[in-house]
Amino acid sequence: MIDVRNLTFSYTANPFISNVAFSVEKGQIFGFLGPSGAGKSTLQKILTGLLTTYSGQVQVSGQEAKFRSHSFYEQIGVDFEFSSLYEKLTGRENLDFFASLYKKRRDADPLLERLGLLKDTDKKISDYSKGMKSRLNFIKALLHDPALLFLDEPTSGLDPRNARLMKDMILEEKEKGKTIILTTHNMYDATELCDQVAFIVDGKLKALDTPKNLIMSRGASQVTYTFRENDRLSEQKALLHQTGSDEKLQQLILNNQLLSIHSSEPTLNDIFVELTGRKLQ
Repeated sequence: MIDVRNLTFSYTANPFISNVAFSVEKGQIFGFLGPSGAGKSTLQKILTGLLTTYSGQVQVSGQEAKFRSHSFYEQIGVDFEFSSLYEKLTGRENLDFFASLYKKRRDADPLLERLGLLKDTDKKISDYSKGMKSRLNFIKALLHDPALLFLDEPTSGLDPRNARLMKDMILEEKEKGKTIILTTHNMYDATELCDQVAFIVDGKLKALDTPKNLIMSRGASQVTYTFRENDRLSEQKALLHQTGSDEKLQQLILNNQLLSIHSSEPTLNDIFVELTGRKLQ
């Protein structure tokens, strides 16, 4: 669905994005992870044909992004972090207007009801909260049933309930065969949603793999166990693959003296910090 090779882009004399290369298969959720200013949103704008002064190859759904045809936008849906809704129009008027720009139109009411906005469609956008605008912007991106979705921080500003609803709907769109490009600094969203993730810092890709492979390749899982010894509560750690040779752990299990045990593994944020020296959040 997407094939990028030797992509370089500059806002000034110095390259902002340098020699980026990646590909995305149909039906995948592909995530760009990085801190603010890393180049995530710029990549989105290049892939959606908004920035065309790049060098290299950017093939999106069989078209070079800088030479896209009018049909290009029939195939993509875009939900950028900042709302593109018209403040003086109602929610319904916004959806009707944007739907009129496309050949296909999906029934918006089930989407509005799912995200708790159906009762608010006659309100002006200026009366919407940030979270309401975010949810309506997501619905707007789905209206023409595009094959390719670009989502920029889709759960930003949402409470836990609506963030969960949003993520469930993203996964449902994937199940329908859509390809989804997700940019985020939220490691939990990326771990849960993405088939592949790319770490981006200062306009360069630092790593590209599945979340699981990135986590498991950078450090083995370990267990932490607690026990009482000499009337004191003690804690020890052991690598998961070495628990069989951990004499203390085996002794505690044999004598039924183990108080607690739990496993842990590095998070995507841990891996990101290790590889880049920067934090996602």
